[in-house]
Amino acid sequence: MPPTEQLEIETKYDVDESVVVPALHELPGVASVSKPVELDLEAVYYDTPELDLAANKVTLRRRTGGEDDGWHVKFPGSSGGRLEVRHPLGRSVRTVPIAVVRTVRVHVRDNTLAAVVSLQTRRVVHRLLDEDGAVLAEFADDHVTATVEGGEPESWREWEVELVGGDKELLEDAGELLRSAGARPASGPSKLARALGDRVPAYDDLALPEKPRTSDLFRAYAGAQVRAIHERDPEVRRDVPDSIHKFRVATRRLRSALATYRPVIDREAGDELRAELKWLAGELGVARDAEVQREHFAAEIAEQPVELVMGRVAGRIDDELRRTYKDGRAGALAALESERYFRLLDRLDELVAKPPVTGDDRKASKQIGELLDHDLKRMRKAVRRSEAAETVAEQDHELHEVRKAAKRLRYAAESAVPVLGDEAGKLAAQAEQVQEILGEHQDSVVSRELLHQLAIEVYGDGGNPFTFGRLHALEELRGNASRAAFYKLWPTLDF
Repeated sequence: MPPTEQLEIETKYDVDESVVVPALHELPGVASVSKPVELDLEAVYYDTPELDLAANKVTLRRRTGGEDDGWHVKFPGSSGGRLEVRHPLGRSVRTVPIAVVRTVRVHVRDNTLAAVVSLQTRRVVHRLLDEDGAVLAEFADDHVTATVEGGEPESWREWEVELVGGDKELLEDAGELLRSAGARPASGPSKLARALGDRVPAYDDLALPEKPRTSDLFRAYAGAQVRAIHERDPEVRRDVPDSIHKFRVATRRLRSALATYRPVIDREAGDELRAELKWLAGELGVARDAEVQREHFAAEIAEQPVELVMGRVAGRIDDELRRTYKDGRAGALAALESERYFRLLDRLDELVAKPPVTGDDRKASKQIGELLDHDLKRMRKAVRRSEAAETVAEQDHELHEVRKAAKRLRYAAESAVPVLGDEAGKLAAQAEQVQEILGEHQDSVVSRELLHQLAIEVYGDGGNPFTFGRLHALEELRGNASRAAFYKLWPTLDF
């Protein structure tokens, strides 16, 4: 059975043993409350010896005794919710199944997972129903006994309200009712957090000081990208749409920052990390590029007159790109399971915790402008090289370099917004314009290469390559239009 996912939106409350459950049927929108169901739940939570999962607000448990027996992994979600991924219980009792380990690999890496807390919960569930009998929410009255490995048992009572079909207004109304009955907001975000207490390591705050130095800007920006990598890794493994793209963007932003901030960050250390990030982005790129091309060609072929589509064109292109995506995704997943990747993650954590700052670290307000000017000059030089190119192929190459320089400038400007405000925001927006126009150009170059390859294969198989040639011509037009649009835009930018 494959894993399932759900967004868990709930509120928790601490409550004394003597407190009586209030009249839940009086809540607005609640027509009735089902007969209580009593459950005896057992959950064993796993983590590394350093509690890396708990430190990242991720939980991994083996739950039995309820309606959702299995291995559960919970990730921080948006709008106060948490994403829960459920895997089948299986036969393993003491060892976490490898499929479950992979979902938290970005935090665990090649460290050992072991039981850290055992929870025994006597739960009484009340389902809140609407007029049609549909479940709006579940109210749980929990009596919990938690035992930290090597410690003494600790017991408490808590109430929990989890939305099913209801809305957040119901959660707010329930909160008022429960507090009026004697409940208090929970002392921790989860039972595990309460059981572990102050054993969980706290990460440094990456908030910028009032008057940041340039290294503070770098650390805040780099930290945001490392957090993004931590968030996207599990999504890539679960094949969440657009997750590979977002993962690659985080690696590119970090690579770019290490280049822009060279006057402040040790160059040797930074360049070593840039090389590893380039390797990682390359491993992810094969699948992502195929994904983009599939979407583009599906739309482009659908627009062609039927009489000009000769042979199995759409199917041939889609087969090729599906195969490329499948192979690329397999390669990406293998990279994410490699020791090389784990050590890169270790180094990224170290980079954010203690950046290798050089002596030339000044007030950001005095120095960041110099770094942006350097990246801007770099882009201008790339534009001049493109203008001086003697062949179309040379110009295509140089325009790709302009695009990369524009991305670096954009990311640098975004990192400077906390200090330079709108000035940096405007620079980032203009660099993004260049990046997007030349992105179209580069996509056309790559698409032409694929179409040329497939046309040769079709011809060799005795087929008619006419439509592939037509599509190639359309891609050439797209590239020419993008090139012209860039050279028209460039003089209007007031860098």
